[in-house]
Amino acid sequence: MVVADDNPVVRAGLTALLSGREDITVVAEAADGREAYDAAQAHHPDVVLLDVRMPGVDGISALPYLVRLAPVVMLTYSRESEIVQEALRRGAGGYLVHGEFTADQLVAAVRDIKQGRAHFTPTAAGALLAQLRQGQGAPGEPPPLPDGLGATNATANPDVAARTRSSPLSHVPAPPISPENLSQVQPDVAQSTSYRARFQLSTREAEIMDLIASGMNNQQIAATCFISEKTVKNHINRIFAKLHSTSRSEAAAKWLGTAPGSQRGLG
Repeated sequence: MVVADDNPVVRAGLTALLSGREDITVVAEAADGREAYDAAQAHHPDVVLLDVRMPGVDGISALPYLVRLAPVVMLTYSRESEIVQEALRRGAGGYLVHGEFTADQLVAAVRDIKQGRAHFTPTAAGALLAQLRQGQGAPGEPPPLPDGLGATNATANPDVAARTRSSPLSHVPAPPISPENLSQVQPDVAQSTSYRARFQLSTREAEIMDLIASGMNNQQIAATCFISEKTVKNHINRIFAKLHSTSRSEAAAKWLGTAPGSQRGLG
């Protein structure tokens, strides 16, 4: 195994932990992606543990080259959804975030990766789920549910049946939106796209702005988008700058077209 991390204390700790296992041997350590690649070429390891952020050649840049030589598992403090997804696109066989696993779980993950089994800690698993959901998000209405699905429970309570017919996803907790404002926070797709272009918001920023307008707080937005609250705050700061707003209410008013001088919804 090769352990790559720019922090010598982290490298030494990982080496000591893993080398104490009967079936694991650390054959080399590396301080950046280039050293990791050279070590992998020289020693042909079964697994490479790779940090994301390192000076010189970082882990994400080195990843496509390393995966040609050995299975790679990211072992890092970087928990941003975008980084997790990029690492997976570039061939990482696993993604472990420090603080989300025990020593025994790390050893189990190394053994899994060696055997070709993917391994992810909770943050990385959430990012992978978000990526899969985005990939299958086709426009239009979902197909109808099969006849008779949940028929016993539905007929037992007419009120439940009515709610189920109106919302097949009624079991999913809804954000705090008042009924009278529901039509305002669900804009027409074409209008939303046009307005996003007007304010020069990215797709992610527009998504977050819609959630802000719906009344969600940062914690709820982070859970919905499978990103950290810190990342949400960064997005909101950029959104406020683009909308020339200093508060959530002001930004929401401009986004929903209720601010003075707004033209949203007029075509």
